[in-house]
Amino acid sequence: MEIILVENVDNLGKRGDVVKVAGGYARNYLIPKGYAIPATPGNLKYVEQQKLKWAKKEAKEKEEAETVAVALEKLEIEIFKKVGEDENLYGSVTSMDIAHKLEELGFNIDKKKIVLDHPLKTLGEYKIPVKLHREVTAQVKVIVKPEEE
Repeated sequence: MEIILVENVDNLGKRGDVVKVAGGYARNYLIPKGYAIPATPGNLKYVEQQKLKWAKKEAKEKEEAETVAVALEKLEIEIFKKVGEDENLYGSVTSMDIAHKLEELGFNIDKKKIVLDHPLKTLGEYKIPVKLHREVTAQVKVIVKPEEE
């Protein structure tokens, strides 16, 4: 099924792209969520009219993301966890933990934007990428420390 993306969708395309996807994916997910519209001649005209508006919106989003990235680069987040032998954590530090800590500091960042390949299971200092925009990624310094008893 051919659709027109009206929002950026990771691993699929950006606003205004005409893409082919499985019918079920389009009908059950992309169209109901407002990420896409069917590729009809009328909708194609609509998209052409919207491209300038979307370009301005994209530039504004990128500018805001760059501003947040500068602030995030300066941060040092300390997370305290219980520690066992060999400095291994009893639990682990996940993207959700980092998102909560960022929220406490005034940054409303979705945990899905925090690129953590695997949970942090040892003490130490880490540089964690946060994908704020398709073209803007900030590196946040996360320090995992032992919890005081």
